Amino acid sequence: MSGEDGPILATVIPIFNESKYIENCLNSLVKQTLDSSKHMILVLDGNSTDDSVEIVERMIETSKEINGPKITLVNNPGKFVAEARNLALRELPSSIKLMIELIGHCTVPSDHLSKRLEVWEEISDESGSSIAGLGVRVLPSDGAKTMVETWIEATLSSSFGSGSGQFDKFTTTGETKVPAFCMHSRQAVDSIGGWDTKFITSQDSDLSMRLQDSGFKLYRTNQTHVKMVKRTNYASWVKMGYRYGFWRTKLLMKHPSRHSKREFLPWFGMIFTLSLVLISSPHWYIPVAIYGFVIFIEGVKFSISWRSISLLVGVPLCLLTLHTTFSIGLISGLFRKGRASNDR
Repeated sequence: MSGEDGPILATVIPIFNESKYIENCLNSLVKQTLDSSKHMILVLDGNSTDDSVEIVERMIETSKEINGPKITLVNNPGKFVAEARNLALRELPSSIKLMIELIGHCTVPSDHLSKRLEVWEEISDESGSSIAGLGVRVLPSDGAKTMVETWIEATLSSSFGSGSGQFDKFTTTGETKVPAFCMHSRQAVDSIGGWDTKFITSQDSDLSMRLQDSGFKLYRTNQTHVKMVKRTNYASWVKMGYRYGFWRTKLLMKHPSRHSKREFLPWFGMIFTLSLVLISSPHWYIPVAIYGFVIFIEGVKFSISWRSISLLVGVPLCLLTLHTTFSIGLISGLFRKGRASNDR
């Protein structure tokens, strides 16, 4: 791929009140090994009320001074991520063939972009398939973490806390249904009409499903990664679990064939336990005891491997919270309309 007629790759970053993190994010993108003429950064601000815009404007000048990639700041009147990504499709120059979907509270290694392009070309050459997207691994952010942040990181590292979603610890390059922080083919995304703005959350999952339904293939690679700041307090964890469950239902209402039995297991468990109670079974407590034992063992496992005694309590608590709030969100999604989240 050549950048002779302009950049071929754009990193698209929707932001709203990201003043704590956006400078580190942009710094990691400015200092890439990839020739800066091949890459640009498009930041779409959803009317931030903090210093995010001023920080981005300062980074625009910094990148110019060091002959870094062009950074463009655009106002996103729609505020939300799907609107921002669709606006990017209209705003990006015609030379852009590939778009990396990032967020303001993440960073990437210095060879991230070159690795992405390298793997993309390898897959294209070897498979000959209609590749539409390439995701990467998601790792914890750098720096010291509070006790609750450590609990959340450990919980998302558990197979009971993340499944095979964006925090999956995969170790190879291959096909996937759920690429995290995807690099998309602009042509492929354009061909299916871009992002569905009805989704305030799960807009990328919906896009992936529509791309696959249209015959495109999605991949992920372990050869590079994104470091992401996750929830920083327990209240935001509670809200996040509910929001993910709520929008998962909205997603399944549009794509019913994509359901997974495991996401309904907490409801099955509760119904089964209540059934035992209603028939006055003396064994009603057994399902509860089994569940409690399983999440306690997860706490033991992570307290040993992560060398933190607080995880004995933190992991079981966060798992119970996630399973409960996600399950409530699943049901709520059947009856309520979506609204903006406030779990950051």
